[in-house]
Amino acid sequence: MGEGVSRERQDPPRNPSQDDPFAEAAGRARRRLVAGLDAEGALPDPAWRAAFADVPRHLFVPYYHVGTYGGYERLGRDDPAPEARRRWLDGAYEDRPLGTLLRGGELVSTASQPSLMADMLHALDVRDGDTALEIGAGTGYNAALLSHRLGDTRVTTVDIDPDVTDAARARLHEAGYHPAVVTGDGARGCPDRAPFDRIIATCAVPSVPGAWLAQCRPGAVVVTPLSTGVLRLRVEDARHAEGRFLHTSAYFIPVRGSLPAPPEPRTGGLPRGALESELFRFLLTLASGALDPYEAYALWQREGRPARERYGVTVRDGRQWAWLDDPEGPYVWEVGGEGRLGIG
Repeated sequence: MGEGVSRERQDPPRNPSQDDPFAEAAGRARRRLVAGLDAEGALPDPAWRAAFADVPRHLFVPYYHVGTYGGYERLGRDDPAPEARRRWLDGAYEDRPLGTLLRGGELVSTASQPSLMADMLHALDVRDGDTALEIGAGTGYNAALLSHRLGDTRVTTVDIDPDVTDAARARLHEAGYHPAVVTGDGARGCPDRAPFDRIIATCAVPSVPGAWLAQCRPGAVVVTPLSTGVLRLRVEDARHAEGRFLHTSAYFIPVRGSLPAPPEPRTGGLPRGALESELFRFLLTLASGALDPYEAYALWQREGRPARERYGVTVRDGRQWAWLDDPEGPYVWEVGGEGRLGIG
């Protein structure tokens, strides 16, 4: 992974703090966040460390919702009470996800946890000069981090919701970043801006959209939430990609658009201890529609409750299958389908 900020950046200077009354306090909070991420080993690449140190997250979450008993509490920079504004600013730089768009009492958009964002951005393995597509614009913060690393002209972010893209664009501009912000179905990628060297999704998909691979250059990397994990694929060509899951758990709002919702796994009769295990829930969701839940449980027990890194996905010629340990091994099943290719 290349170190330092891209040498090709020709962007104008960024001065988001010029009219920001919270700039000084936010700078201190941001330094604490980066120090915490550093201590956890989440920022090994100096280029991404610089991005997290420079990009003002609070500008991308002028308000957000935190869960309370029976609903959500809104915190924002426009609150008349100084203590509430302090809570808002401190929360903007905590290592936790933030609910950013509430409709009908349900969250439809969130700002991801910074440490998880760092894991995914490092897994993207960007190089100077790469072009990147983000699926799910969210607040615009992740696109700002990408723009800091690669330069505005090399970053595209897409979201199906015009309210989301309008807000993300405005906040990116306020922070001094100007990537392409496109309203469209993220499952279809962004063909007008293709080809891409890197694709990163900030919403969960039931399977890897073929349009993403078709818009990638050979050797590209795709990082996307799948099941309750994060999958990293290396793209060989438009018909073939393969990779493994990262170690981390990940719970993202599902992508909206043309992709069908994944089937809900059946859990009746399964041991409570298994259902309380993140690793078993990961396998159960990944294999939903392809493996019987009791078969998935037997596999999980037999293989010693395998960690996420032992699982992977292969996409080839319009089919895709998940596997344990080996894509040609005994434990393989279709992703997003209703058949199994083999189970030992």
